[in-house]
Amino acid sequence: MYALAPTLRRSAAALTHSKNHGMTPGPLALLPPIYLYRRLLRAHRKHLPREMRLLGDEYVKAEFRAHRSVDNPAHLIGFLTEWQLYAQKIEGNSWVGEKLDKGKVEKMSDEQIGQLYELMQAIQKRGTEGDLEDGDGGESGQKSQ
Repeated sequence: MYALAPTLRRSAAALTHSKNHGMTPGPLALLPPIYLYRRLLRAHRKHLPREMRLLGDEYVKAEFRAHRSVDNPAHLIGFLTEWQLYAQKIEGNSWVGEKLDKGKVEKMSDEQIGQLYELMQAIQKRGTEGDLEDGDGGESGQKSQ
């Protein structure tokens, strides 16, 4: 049997067989924090509407600032993995209409649940402010006859 060339071996290892008998890429290597941070901001700029981009940028900056001094490798890997998955979803527009995974929510700490609640409130607040600025009183898409 022939040995695979190193690059072919790596390529083959990066692919997994999916349920629909197609080839899909496996998990990607984690990006270093600064590259991931920049990728997230670029993805927001390219793929999100202005209001969502502003909120998303604020959140990304705050989270990366808060995790700047974390020393636990397991925590860092989890943090970077989740943000990298988020970047992939934003870039592929697969986040639209997606709900949070129940398993991930159950694993969240009280502090994380509180942050999620604050994020939800900020999104709702910006949504109502946008409706008021548009002058439609929250009834967008309806015309008066």
